[in-house]
Amino acid sequence: MSSAKPPLALSGERFTAVYRLAVDAAEVEARARAIGLEQTVEFPDALIPSDAIREQIVGEIAAITPCARADGGSGFEVSLRYPVEAAGSELTQLLNVLFGNVALQPGVRLQRIELPPALLDGFRGPRFGIAGLRRALASALAPDALHPTRTPPEAAKASSTPPQRPLLCTALKPMGLSPSELAELAYRLALGGIDLIKDDHGLADQPFCRFDERVARCAEAVHRANQETGGHSLYLPNVTAPATAVVARAQRAKAEGAGGLLFCPGLAGLDTMRALADDDALALPILSHPALLGGLAINPGTGIAHGLLFATLLRLAGADATIFPHSGGRFTFTASECQEIADAARASLGTLQPIWPVPAGGMRLARVPELVESYGSDSIFLIGGDLHAGPDLVERCQAFRALVERSADGSVIDRHQ
Repeated sequence: MSSAKPPLALSGERFTAVYRLAVDAAEVEARARAIGLEQTVEFPDALIPSDAIREQIVGEIAAITPCARADGGSGFEVSLRYPVEAAGSELTQLLNVLFGNVALQPGVRLQRIELPPALLDGFRGPRFGIAGLRRALASALAPDALHPTRTPPEAAKASSTPPQRPLLCTALKPMGLSPSELAELAYRLALGGIDLIKDDHGLADQPFCRFDERVARCAEAVHRANQETGGHSLYLPNVTAPATAVVARAQRAKAEGAGGLLFCPGLAGLDTMRALADDDALALPILSHPALLGGLAINPGTGIAHGLLFATLLRLAGADATIFPHSGGRFTFTASECQEIADAARASLGTLQPIWPVPAGGMRLARVPELVESYGSDSIFLIGGDLHAGPDLVERCQAFRALVERSADGSVIDRHQ
């Protein structure tokens, strides 16, 4: 039984989580109240020791709105408001309040969130975002300036105007190649004009391809190709690793001349990625890979909505670009789900930078015009295996770039503008 106690010293500001519930009208309000309790006090309402806790801490219902369910039945969207103090100043606790325990319950999907400045201002977000990565690619400062002693003056000239076309990305694969073989591959990809050459997310620190040797060889190979062509390709090694090794691998990557980092927050943690993004000593673009995250989104009746999971939360965690499977590839995302991700990646979010949507997953060169039409110029197109389908990899990459440039040449208006 509660007792009268003075109000808690809280600001009164709240953030909102919108849940989609597969419930009937008769039970929706009770289910909503249960979520408000579960995500905060995790305690029976009747046993809450004071009205101050019940009124100021427990999630309050802001709205209940009918909506269609994924199975065609009726459902509801429920908006719950939580005190900003419940999240503290930590991304981990914000995620816990939003979806910690109710993620274990059937028929609940976290659809979207609304964060006030009191919370958003505590997150630095993407260090580069769309504009910053364009500037990095327009300059020889990345990765050349990381090794000034081996960069001749003529190679250090910066382009005055960042490229405004979509960017090109590919992955070093397949697993099983040696560091020297991957370096030769990276060299040829850079000669062909690929902007971002990343490790495949399956490359870690395996006995057949040690991290240190791979990064050193691939960074040098991309640097050498840039010197020969005047290009500005960036190499992004995969620094996803056990918790005790992530920072050391990221530091080693920068020391060897990497121009960015690939990271899998589903494997090693959203807040680990945030720590990398916030590290001023690293200051490298981060490309987020969706490994293990898919299970949180693909069931439309549970989990987290695509735009929130693959864009908004990643922006809070500092990603500069988000890889996701484009519809029609070898995964099952729909066109509307992909557009939801792209829209959330570039939507207004306080002072946080918009980030690059990176459609991927079995894309072929023939689909480039469709990608440009769907996502606009502020996008990165990731094509892997299809680049290797022709007899000359360099020419195939050049054809990829030419196709992107032709498709984006004044014929496409960015949908997010």
